[in-house]
Amino acid sequence: MSGEARALLIEEGDQLSRRLAQQLHAPLERQERLQFYGRSLALNLIQALLPTAEQITWRMERPLSAHVVSDLRGRAALQTVTFDGELHSTLPADDLIEAALFVNGRLHPAVRELLLGALHGSEHAATRALVACLKSRPVLDAAQRYLQGLLRAPRQ
Repeated sequence: MSGEARALLIEEGDQLSRRLAQQLHAPLERQERLQFYGRSLALNLIQALLPTAEQITWRMERPLSAHVVSDLRGRAALQTVTFDGELHSTLPADDLIEAALFVNGRLHPAVRELLLGALHGSEHAATRALVACLKSRPVLDAAQRYLQGLLRAPRQ
């Protein structure tokens, strides 16, 4: 992943951490920890999707390259491109984060519970909670829907 792509995802993580701080009512001394959570969730969620998209398309015998780019707003977006260099699709990264972690603008209850446990637990417990969050049903379901949108044939 390029330095620019990583910086875009870190910015997405910082945006997420601000929302987490508001929704989890975190005290000031936990803000740094929440920034780590936001960045970790954004980076790991998107980084897991890139090779998955490529593997799926290889198996479909319609290989695509997947990467993070800056969209017109200057925000992170996932883009698939054919190996001929033709743009296939582009979807905003914040759409995936929103769908994976939130329901109607509020943290999904399962995600909220895991993050609250991480916020008040040890570093080891926090790491386990972040992994559990990424493996949770709402996150996996949203990732699957997002992948389908990313891999859907472009409209002609």
